[in-house]
Amino acid sequence: MFSVITPVYDPPVDVLADTIASVQAQTFTDWEWILVDDASPDPAVLRVLRDAAASDARIRVVERNVNGHIVAASNDGIAEAQGEFLALLDHDDLLTEDALAAMASAIEKHPDADYLYSDEDKVAADGTFYDEFDKPDWSPERLRGQMYTSHLSVLRTSLVREVGGFREGFEGSQDHDLVLRVTERARRVVHVPEVLYHWRVVEGSTAGDENAKPYTWEAGRRAVQSHVDRVGIPADVELGPVPGTYRLDRRAVPGGMVSVVIPTRGSDGIIWGERRTFVVEAVRSLIEQAGPVDLEIVVVHDAPTPPQVLDQLRELAGERLVLVPYDKPFNYSEKCNIGVLASHGGIVMLLNDDIEIVTPGFVQMLVAPLYEPGVGMTGARLLFTDNTLQHAGVVYRRGDPGHVYYGEPDESYGTASALLLNREVTALTGACLAMQRRTFDEVGGLCEALPANFNDVDLSLKVASRGLRLLWLAGARAYHFESKTREAVVHAWEHLHLKGRWASEDVDRYMPNERAV
Repeated sequence: MFSVITPVYDPPVDVLADTIASVQAQTFTDWEWILVDDASPDPAVLRVLRDAAASDARIRVVERNVNGHIVAASNDGIAEAQGEFLALLDHDDLLTEDALAAMASAIEKHPDADYLYSDEDKVAADGTFYDEFDKPDWSPERLRGQMYTSHLSVLRTSLVREVGGFREGFEGSQDHDLVLRVTERARRVVHVPEVLYHWRVVEGSTAGDENAKPYTWEAGRRAVQSHVDRVGIPADVELGPVPGTYRLDRRAVPGGMVSVVIPTRGSDGIIWGERRTFVVEAVRSLIEQAGPVDLEIVVVHDAPTPPQVLDQLRELAGERLVLVPYDKPFNYSEKCNIGVLASHGGIVMLLNDDIEIVTPGFVQMLVAPLYEPGVGMTGARLLFTDNTLQHAGVVYRRGDPGHVYYGEPDESYGTASALLLNREVTALTGACLAMQRRTFDEVGGLCEALPANFNDVDLSLKVASRGLRLLWLAGARAYHFESKTREAVVHAWEHLHLKGRWASEDVDRYMPNERAV
């Protein structure tokens, strides 16, 4: 079933022996192993490889006469492969003894799987395992920002050959480039949520020092740029804030109107030592930071809203403003639904009145991904006044929703750089989200049986249930003066209502082990 592919170039022979032992210890036995020696200077390396092949008929050694580097050597291995699937293993790393068995089980469950990946950890020189990375389920947006799938990667051999194998010019990020090309065509991508691969930390490896091979970062940027060009995403790919991360500057501009729906009662309060009328400053920042967008601003206002607040909004927004009166008891869901019904844009954005947008081009940033296949909703990075995180995505596990990284400093990286990356999430806050109007209509808008809490989680789950992805955008920043306009109270019946509508797993599919509030 499996052809394990390992390019070999001058590893320490004791480390190589450990790698060999980890493959020979596999409990699943239907495999072959193709070791491609890329003209290693140390003759002991080739002796170890030949001895391994002599001891096990499943092991084959390809001996290159000249050093061609990792792409050429890996492609030599692919050319020799007879297995239905390729398993990629570096010459100094270790497989767990059940690695191939777990992959075989996943393939049996999903026969149309074309790419599978597992969780991983690192192994120190003294044999200690550490830094376990429990990965999200398939997250194409995150893969554009980071080669998060990495080890162990298993790919259908025929598809790898169809896309041309590894490509010259992407050395150092050749696996990222290959996986991007394979997943563009894959029928199914499967995450196997078990640590099946130990990434060895040795001197000069990227496992121990992400700055060890700086050329890999630029190669990865070019791989992601090549990918977005192929799939038709108009974006410039930039190096991210830390090595191994990337950011997409999407250039798509909405061709029609974007309707921003803001419920309010015209409240005011003290922020950073100054009194402000929240909805007025929200609209002001929206207009200033929206970017190249045709805005419609729909303000759904309660009866107590002071007339002078409405006058200020008229002066600020002019003909872009639509005022919708609301004279019922508080129901955030109904207010938003009424606002959407009164709007005209093909894109709908829900915005709390206690928001101040600070990122230029904010609305364009949120809207651009919505024109891509499979994206159902987008959300922003929301901060408290002390520059700690209020919203970086919502997890839903065991029926309990919660904000991940709640209260963490804005400059935090998060686990595996999660806070630096655009990424898929299970749910987004209704304080600031955007979606196609047709999607809003198809899922029935917000659930009015949830007037105050969890209506946004419910909306997110409805969108996701249609097979659409929800994206949290790391670079779209706004302040959320939460609880300044309404005291936050969660009732037990609201939680029970949500749990009655939606089942959930014990772990969140995108953030399996993160603390949530």
